Amino acid sequence: MQKSKLRKILIYFFDQEGIAHREFLPPGMTISADFYCDVLRRLSENVRRKSPQKWQNQNLVIYHDNAPAHKSFKVSHFLAENKMTVIPHPPYLPDLPPVTFSSSPR
Repeated sequence: MQKSKLRKILIYFFDQEGIAHREFLPPGMTISADFYCDVLRRLSENVRRKSPQKWQNQNLVIYHDNAPAHKSFKVSHFLAENKMTVIPHPPYLPDLPPVTFSSSPR
């Protein structure tokens, strides 16, 4: 087996108006706590610059899954230090239907 050369990983954040920030993961890289903190830093700068009305209270609410990089102490410390609130991700329950997200406005 060979690694796919066409595979791209897109990290994106959205709000009620659509995509707020997006970026591709560099080829051959995995998401680590350090990289995710950098992404969150770029997200907050992007929101501050593009949507100053949303940045008035300087509090972003983040919903992400339970990936190891998202749960790390370094990321938790970064989120607390930068006043980013995390909505808890529910535990996996096989009897619940999957949540469907749409990244495009209707």
